[in-house]
Amino acid sequence: MLDVTCLRRVRPWGGDPVDIDITDGRISAIRPAGPAPIGVREFDGRGLLALPGLINAHAHVDKSWWGLPWQPYGGAGGVDGRIRHERAQRGALGIPSIERSAAVLQQLVLHGTTAIRTHVDVDTGIGLGAIDAVEEAAAAYGGALDVQLVAFPQDGVLRRPGVLELLRAAAGRESVGWIGGLDPASIDRDPVGQIDALVSLAVETGTGIDIHLHDPAELGAFQIELLVDRVQQHGLAGRVNIAHGFAIAQLDAVRRRDLLAAMGEAGVSMTTVAPLGGAQLPLADLDAAGVALGLGTDGIRDLWSPYGTGDILGIAWQYARAGGLVRDDDLDRVVRLATSAAAWAVGRDVHDLVEGARADIVLMDAENPMDALVRQPERALVVAGGKALHVA
Repeated sequence: MLDVTCLRRVRPWGGDPVDIDITDGRISAIRPAGPAPIGVREFDGRGLLALPGLINAHAHVDKSWWGLPWQPYGGAGGVDGRIRHERAQRGALGIPSIERSAAVLQQLVLHGTTAIRTHVDVDTGIGLGAIDAVEEAAAAYGGALDVQLVAFPQDGVLRRPGVLELLRAAAGRESVGWIGGLDPASIDRDPVGQIDALVSLAVETGTGIDIHLHDPAELGAFQIELLVDRVQQHGLAGRVNIAHGFAIAQLDAVRRRDLLAAMGEAGVSMTTVAPLGGAQLPLADLDAAGVALGLGTDGIRDLWSPYGTGDILGIAWQYARAGGLVRDDDLDRVVRLATSAAAWAVGRDVHDLVEGARADIVLMDAENPMDALVRQPERALVVAGGKALHVA
């Protein structure tokens, strides 16, 4: 990894060419592009578009078989069916492992990701082994790539004795900022029990909560209401995220408006992987309610699905296209969901091309953010914390 001291002749957000100075991993100055020769550890951007590094707000870097020979999809469908299949097959593929996690991180980086919130499996079969693997894979970047962990009980919380204790142990790790949950009603069959257990543990350990919620319509809405209530009771505003949250898109307009208003007031955020085949989370409604939204790749090429490339810009394209977003202001907004507006997902106040911000920058050959979203060009340079992690 090479330290970069200046990005010359780049166009932040498609604007006029500038030179971006980098000192100690942060943007120290932005000035009109100058004629001086390109110096040592400077990169000539040649008028390329500059965006803040992409933020992957919902990944599973521990689950993939990336780097292994092709693995055919098998097992039963549905969340519980995929859980059973993964548990039966992961050991034979060496999952989790440092090597597989490192391969996924490499894919994310070459597509421009510089910060990641990844869910990492914690269960009675592997204990905290997946956390160990992801921590070591991330350590190879020396802190340049920002990898933050959610201790994720993929096999359920209450239905598997010992999982709560593992989550408590995981919460003591410096890398773990959140504890996860999964479909309290349909997986644990005890929505109040799972949510109360997670909230109690979050209060005890000082972590946040990032819960997978696939349950549909009113069943999902009921659990969201439980979470909002507990957030308000325990002062957890800004520390609870709902991943997927399919129910939101399935409610009638008035019910959705009221539920989102409650979430916004409580400071509950959402993440989506923009799944095809169903309605997308309605961006205008979330924005109106003040509910922050992040984009994620979910798992890529794993025992849940053979799909996925690790490109958050591709997920942004999918979200915009499936949601029928075509106007420039909407397309620009979606690019920001994948970059500057996702600062909250990795605990940052600012993630942008401004002085003082962490020098997380991606360059690509595009006219503007909208053009980049629609064409998804190759990432020419990926800088994270002032270090060049990928050069095309």
